[in-house]
Amino acid sequence: MAGNSDPLTPRAKLAVTAGKAVAAASRAAGRGSGSVIGGRVALKLDPDLLARLAQHLDVILVSATNGKTTTTRLIAEALRAAGPVVSNALGANMPAGITSALAGGSDAKFGVIEVDEKYLAGVARDTAPKCIALLNLSRDQLDRAAETRMLAENWREGLAGSKAVVVANCDDPLVVWAASSSPNVIWVAAGQMWKDDAWSCPSCGGVMQRPGEDWFCGECGFRRPQPSWALSGDHVLDPHGSAWPIHLQLPGRANKANAASSAAVAAVFGVPPQVALERMYQVQAVAGRYDVVQFQNRDLRLLLAKNPAGWLETFSLIDPPPAPVILSVNARGADGTDTSWLWDVDYTRLTGHPIFVIGDRKLDLAVRLEVANQHFQVCEDLDQAVQMCPPGRIEVIANYTAFQDLRRRVGN
Repeated sequence: MAGNSDPLTPRAKLAVTAGKAVAAASRAAGRGSGSVIGGRVALKLDPDLLARLAQHLDVILVSATNGKTTTTRLIAEALRAAGPVVSNALGANMPAGITSALAGGSDAKFGVIEVDEKYLAGVARDTAPKCIALLNLSRDQLDRAAETRMLAENWREGLAGSKAVVVANCDDPLVVWAASSSPNVIWVAAGQMWKDDAWSCPSCGGVMQRPGEDWFCGECGFRRPQPSWALSGDHVLDPHGSAWPIHLQLPGRANKANAASSAAVAAVFGVPPQVALERMYQVQAVAGRYDVVQFQNRDLRLLLAKNPAGWLETFSLIDPPPAPVILSVNARGADGTDTSWLWDVDYTRLTGHPIFVIGDRKLDLAVRLEVANQHFQVCEDLDQAVQMCPPGRIEVIANYTAFQDLRRRVGN
């Protein structure tokens, strides 16, 4: 499979060269990595370029509302045990960014690709993946993403009859319904902390029953499938019932769940769980997430949370009170301009923490914290917030563009 046995057409080569040149110019101008603009130019010159670049790769697609960048990174590390990997490691997850990433990996055997939920069906059509990992679906960017069941329906239709092995989280009813159209599914019990988008049956609209970890629809009988892989505490249980320890440098239950799904994907390509999980230990931070940085003689831990499900998982990671917490929220294009999701987050989990609020939409967040009876201070910027924090490590939680702003400010 590896190597360029089917060389690119002259047009495709021109498109790749032009895309790389534009990306380099964008980087030189200080406008980010250039991968998106480079990919756009390349696809304009050859609309079939993504399919051409993918044809010599074993492609693995990863999609979800939360955790896809981290899981993509974990799968890529695990699969390096079986051959060279090309991946969109920086999270540019729409067709232009994916094209740019694949253009840089002519000698790779595997293409491990994070895909935005709304583009999954189209990218799967273009890249003929061997494996697709589906982790979760929850509300996100309310102004541009239709409600979650419509996304699940889009997945379900797009994956119907797919030849790919689908590795799917059996604890998320929306993911199960979406994956059930595929003929070859491996179910992973990866857990689901946020359940507020899965109280009604995606199949018939009936009320979902949730006894313990199980779930089923009392009206149509749609129910949780039996998993063959499972996260159990600090271990992954494989289909033979063997328990493999998870040793990660990344914090929290959500990342153990990501590791469980990644081990199941690696096994599809013959990488044993022990090897896969040992390799995942190499991952310390993912595009700045979880990094601890020095800033103004303080240790700041940078945590990304983009939507209610992500904030809930992130609150479970932070040091106990009285650790200070800085919250930063923007509502620019990449975040979604609708901040009503702030009302879905349970901020009472921050009780006892000194809270400092920054970002473009700090006043929206302040109103929400006021209603949740939290003690907080609104600050002009990160510098002021850090100066006002009591001693000790500071937990900094930000949504997407706010997180990028923070990384630039701390030189990360």
